[in-house]
Amino acid sequence: MKEKTKPTWTRAALAKAVDVGAETLRFYEQKGLIEEPKRSASGYRLYGENDLERLQFIRRSQGLGFSLLDIKQILELTKNIRTPRKKVRDFAEARLLVIQQKIRDLRAMESALGNLVRQCDGKGPLKGCPIADFIEGHNSNGNQCHE
Repeated sequence: MKEKTKPTWTRAALAKAVDVGAETLRFYEQKGLIEEPKRSASGYRLYGENDLERLQFIRRSQGLGFSLLDIKQILELTKNIRTPRKKVRDFAEARLLVIQQKIRDLRAMESALGNLVRQCDGKGPLKGCPIADFIEGHNSNGNQCHE
């Protein structure tokens, strides 16, 4: 990717601009999500407009539920102008299916935990508590926790 402007940000300034930690930038460099920056004569890392845009891309992608591995793959797909739109759509659709499954799983967990909470009135000793019994792997006898 061609640099639009000469480098203008230090690591701390760029991190602040995109609301990430400075160490996150280093991590992204190590993972190949952003290129290693140019250095000033005094050794400071200097980042440019493309780095800012790339980090904003990463943050937006994370907001859509993409993992860093997913983001790296999307970057590979989108850096080639000849990539068919269908490839990008198929990639996003696959991630959407994963998110939809997670939502179903969360709803099932919500229902199961809600049932356990309703079975326990929160009074009395721990022994026989349906929540604790379930977590410990014991069969719940349906009794409420009593004093």
